[in-house]
Amino acid sequence: MKILHLDTNHSLLINQLHDLGFTNHEDYTSSKSEIEAKVSDYDGIIIRSRFTIDKQFLDKATNLKFIGRVGAGLENINCNYAESKGIYLISAPEGNRNAVGEHTLGMILSLFNKLNKADKEVRQGKWLREDNRGIELDGKTVGLIGYGNMGKAFAKKLKGFDVEVFCYDIKPNIGDENAKQVSLSELQNKADILSLHTPQTELTINMVNSEFINAFKKSFWLINTARGKSVVTKDLVSALKSGKILGAGLDVLEYEKASFESLFSSKMPDAFQYLIEAKNVLLTPHVAGWTVESKEKLAQTIVNKIKAKFC
Repeated sequence: MKILHLDTNHSLLINQLHDLGFTNHEDYTSSKSEIEAKVSDYDGIIIRSRFTIDKQFLDKATNLKFIGRVGAGLENINCNYAESKGIYLISAPEGNRNAVGEHTLGMILSLFNKLNKADKEVRQGKWLREDNRGIELDGKTVGLIGYGNMGKAFAKKLKGFDVEVFCYDIKPNIGDENAKQVSLSELQNKADILSLHTPQTELTINMVNSEFINAFKKSFWLINTARGKSVVTKDLVSALKSGKILGAGLDVLEYEKASFESLFSSKMPDAFQYLIEAKNVLLTPHVAGWTVESKEKLAQTIVNKIKAKFC
């Protein structure tokens, strides 16, 4: 079987596939149309987020047996159409779930203790102790929306804290010893912190809007390490200004391109300008699952799943 690799990944991915008898070709620079012209030669493709695998692309891939996405989600692939053509879809949420869990916890602790603000001030010669008095995570109620690989990994990290953890998910009976599954309304009534761990779907795009935010009984902190388009940025900014949202940790943004590899290329939106200047907002460039260890684990997960299916 011949595999075309469209994004660079950990070297073990190609090395181990080679050892399993696969022929590996790499093309990290050709345009999408150029890839379409030759994709019929391949049994499998491995991609991260370089471009969208749409109906037109899949129609050109006449011999394709699988697509491996070195990441957690498959929203850059027309999954229904691929599966209708008998193409096996592989993702690797197991590979970076621990990294996402750690990053999510780190964002909360940084916001609660004003670490970024304090660090910047000390570097400027300011010694403002009372102004940087923090709050503690213990005693808080943490609400998770989405309780798959990422949500469960984060809930496990919270076991060392004296917190109550609730989860809401469209799938029934998935709560465990680390999080009690509740209705969305109960989560909104009790949560001090909301952390998103959902894929990008029709249900989650623009999910966190003004109506959703105002349904929370208390002011709360928002953490999003999932998908940027789940949060309507202008509504988030309004809630930050009013105090309904006390602060936000955002690893993903509504303005990201579909590839996740860059931000917007046009004029900076006013809402994003507010986020940049807000002291109670922490921003990172879609790196929650982007660690040295996860790079290796993501690649190994893809190899293992290809091996289990085709060897």
